[in-house]
Amino acid sequence: MKRTLTKFFNFVFASLLITGMASGAAQAQEAPDALIKRLSQEILDTAKNDKDIQAGNQKKVYDMVESKILPFIDFPRMTSLAAGKSWKEATPEQQKQLTNEFRTLLVFTYSGAISQIKDQRVEFKPMRAEASDTEVEVRTQVIQSRGEPIVLNYRLEKLATGWKIFDINVLGAWLVETYKGSFSAEISKSGIDGLIKTLAEKNKKLAASSAAKNAAK
Repeated sequence: MKRTLTKFFNFVFASLLITGMASGAAQAQEAPDALIKRLSQEILDTAKNDKDIQAGNQKKVYDMVESKILPFIDFPRMTSLAAGKSWKEATPEQQKQLTNEFRTLLVFTYSGAISQIKDQRVEFKPMRAEASDTEVEVRTQVIQSRGEPIVLNYRLEKLATGWKIFDINVLGAWLVETYKGSFSAEISKSGIDGLIKTLAEKNKKLAASSAAKNAAK
């Protein structure tokens, strides 16, 4: 089950990459469901037609993630939710370090999934929200040529710069909750600094593994 969810979260993060290809002004003007709909289609088209991405060029994927997606994800909020009550107990510097390491972990973990996109398409369900809402959930499902549809929902918040994603749900499992348990266990064992150290070490291993794969191509 864990491997299955990881695979689904891989597709989720890949589907977010195209978010940054819209300008900040366009994002601010669009309704959240219209934004996700347009961006989802663009990422599918891009991933299917880019030979380097299909070939698994991780450096190109990482560069795209860094320049395109990160400005449109509210990583501080995502990290604070995953850290739970311990977030308020952390110093500003610890919060900054934890956010950076968590962001790096997500980039390393899910960027490789972009090359796995083949024949998927996304269907959207009607959004239930008021015009005055500052937080909404956009509900979708991913249709594949084989297998059951994958339920895929997004939580977005409206900021001064426009709508930003702060959580993702796949088959009933929210990304933040998936990490919250492991974060809590590590914090209980060795504190915030211990969690930061654990994430940093994991990121170093992922970076080394990625470099080795690129060198072998």
